[in-house]
Amino acid sequence: MTAYARLMDRITSLQENPVIDPSDMEIAAIGAAIIPLGDYVTSIGMDRPLADYRKEEILRLIEVVIDAYQAHMLDEHERMATKDRAFFEQGLAAQQQPTGSTTRMPF
Repeated sequence: MTAYARLMDRITSLQENPVIDPSDMEIAAIGAAIIPLGDYVTSIGMDRPLADYRKEEILRLIEVVIDAYQAHMLDEHERMATKDRAFFEQGLAAQQQPTGSTTRMPF
């Protein structure tokens, strides 16, 4: 019941305030998009206001930001998976090591 109540509170909160607080990883991914975004804006002219961008330029700007964000998230997930895999392989290797004489009973 408590878990259901918490879930309902969260759903209600999201309906009232649809902005979700980003995780640290998402904040880092947003930051990783700054340089590609700046490079793109520089390439089309930094002196132009956003209102003067053509539709194609806006779409490309969105693509640049999303690509950089996703690339960072993918790299971070792969890094975490590699770290987790090493941890579990180390644990598995420790379990497979002989613990002494095989004639003793485990109890």
